[in-house]
Amino acid sequence: MELTLEHIEQKVGAQTHLYPLDLTLVPRAVTVLLGATQAGKTTLMRVMAGLDVPSKGRVLADGVDVTGLPVRERNVAMVYQQFINYPSMTVANNIASPLKLRKETNIAARVNELAAKLHIEPFLQRLPAELSGGQQQRVALARALAKNAPLMLLDEPLVNLDYKLREELRDELSQLFAGGQSTVVYATTEPTEALLLGGYTAVLDGGELLQYGPTAEVFRRPRSLRVARAFSDPPMNLVNATAQPGGLLLQGGVSLQLTLPATPDATMTLGVRAGALRVHERPGDVALAGNVELAEIAGSDTFVHVHTAIGELVAQLTGVHVFTLGEPIALYLDPRQAYVFDAPGNLLMAPEVN
Repeated sequence: MELTLEHIEQKVGAQTHLYPLDLTLVPRAVTVLLGATQAGKTTLMRVMAGLDVPSKGRVLADGVDVTGLPVRERNVAMVYQQFINYPSMTVANNIASPLKLRKETNIAARVNELAAKLHIEPFLQRLPAELSGGQQQRVALARALAKNAPLMLLDEPLVNLDYKLREELRDELSQLFAGGQSTVVYATTEPTEALLLGGYTAVLDGGELLQYGPTAEVFRRPRSLRVARAFSDPPMNLVNATAQPGGLLLQGGVSLQLTLPATPDATMTLGVRAGALRVHERPGDVALAGNVELAEIAGSDTFVHVHTAIGELVAQLTGVHVFTLGEPIALYLDPRQAYVFDAPGNLLMAPEVN
């Protein structure tokens, strides 16, 4: 399905939940709606599904205006944060329910196939209440996949699961969606999820659509500071900078050699992703001396917070590193890995892509 939103706006009373936006989803691909809580993701998804009618604008499905068409008359599959299953039905019957509605044949084989993909085969004869939260969400996902709808909407489906279950299901969802026939819309607050799912990403903030495009492109070239903040985990390091001949002057007298646009603003913002900072020097690096304020290990990475002359920086280091609080440290940055934003917050320069 090609879903197109034309001049969509959503108001509730005096409050604007969605500012005017235009968006055409890439058919049969995954689009991630990325943004913080109350960015407008759920509101936009409800308009897409037909649960809500927009205050202004049109929703087109394959060129047909479906703006006023209620959700029950649309072929849409939805998965929510909560584990919504039919409580009196077994897992097998939950998954089979959309297949039975379509009067399909070989229902048992299809149920077993989906259960195998989502690793819930041992629970087919149990009731949902007898399962863990992660298992219940797998049942809800299997039922949505069984519907084989041209539009599948997933509203933060993993948010209520623990870290390990989220990691497992993220990997599985990427494989389940690959090569499918559905146009998939997946809402999340987590940039990592967007990167893992790939496809396309629409960044929302405060009810505004800020950028839409291939996920890797949006991540590498966020068109504004607002997009960069939304699509960085940990947050992008942001430093005030002043233009000077040959580059930027930062706090503490630190210079960064860059080829800036011909007429840059006098004041700008330097952006550095945590993963671009290192503790080992390479040719051409700029050294940023400081002291360790905090070091924490998360998974296979170490996050070290450092007080430097240009401000507080966070570096994401691969592997386990041990630091003593207060110890001197030097972080190294290749200027080619820097982002530069102008005074209004628009992207001027992005890191080179090798």
